[in-house]
Amino acid sequence: LEEIVISTLNFYNIYSKRSQGETGVWLEPNSPNSRKICAIGVKTSRWVTMHGFALNVNTDLSYYDYIIPCGIEGKGITSIDKEIEGNISLNEVKKKLLENLKKIFDANLVFGVWKTVDNHVLFFWTHN
Repeated sequence: LEEIVISTLNFYNIYSKRSQGETGVWLEPNSPNSRKICAIGVKTSRWVTMHGFALNVNTDLSYYDYIIPCGIEGKGITSIDKEIEGNISLNEVKKKLLENLKKIFDANLVFGVWKTVDNHVLFFWTHN
């Protein structure tokens, strides 16, 4: 999942990478200006694994002023629109994420419609 997000961010000229020992996708992970742009989650229940990610696209980052994001002190949070200094279409980002998911996982969608529930985008795929 991290690679899908990294490839998507590259499209917007946002150069990101993994941070050793920490999940998610980061910008400048080994610098004092380190900031997280995407959180990754995994759950296993009854022998089924579920994966998810939260990519900050047009996120109001002021909410993070009241918490320690992901429990990691001394690192910041960012979003695509903050990094490119402009608004970005959520639909455009969804399309790029889907293209990269198909390519990286060699996957087919189970259904071709993205479903949005409370601003969370859900989609399902199968491996070829």
